[in-house]
Amino acid sequence: MMLRRAGLIGDVHCQVARLQQALALFRGSGVDAVLAVGDIADGPGDLTETCAVLQQAGVLAVAGNHERWLLNNEMRDLPDANQLDQLAPPVRRYLGSLPRTRFFESPRGTVLLCHGLGEDDMGCVRPDDDGKALLENTALRQLIASRVARFVVNGHSHRPMLRTVDGLTILNAGTLHPKHRPVCSIADFESGQMQLYDVELTRVRAAEQWSFERGSRPTQ
Repeated sequence: MMLRRAGLIGDVHCQVARLQQALALFRGSGVDAVLAVGDIADGPGDLTETCAVLQQAGVLAVAGNHERWLLNNEMRDLPDANQLDQLAPPVRRYLGSLPRTRFFESPRGTVLLCHGLGEDDMGCVRPDDDGKALLENTALRQLIASRVARFVVNGHSHRPMLRTVDGLTILNAGTLHPKHRPVCSIADFESGQMQLYDVELTRVRAAEQWSFERGSRPTQ
């Protein structure tokens, strides 16, 4: 699939109402596809409905660490954790079918969709990571060295971000969880812009706009 404009959804965590708000925005925005970075499960909402909404909208999703934990029946003492023995069979099949990575082409190069960094669903780069933190980030270094993608669309940190590290541009989609800043975004791979939106329960509001060249940090 050629991505020119893509709707990006961060860690969902069962936030059905905010998910529906984001999808309504994307329907009127001329996006080629809607991408979701995983961590669909474990949140204060209905997982069954969340999965149904994602499937009905044709969202292209990957699995996050919370899907892995749920399906392996691990870390089930987390707040708002879903329980494996309570999953309906269609939900279990859907979550189990999600790949860890997906690849797309764009006018500016290959796009990797993942939860963390490539196959590492716990890997991440944060907006304030610098110097030693970047040099010692094994998953990041492996991804850069592999040259499998020019762009990475990910989540995990719950912190929306756009930055380039050694030629690899990372678009972090953030999260829909209200404990953090609920956001979604549209990445335009033709114009080189990422438009961030604040997602409320009743509306979506345009927020920051970042360029691929300048990123989301004033120091870039």
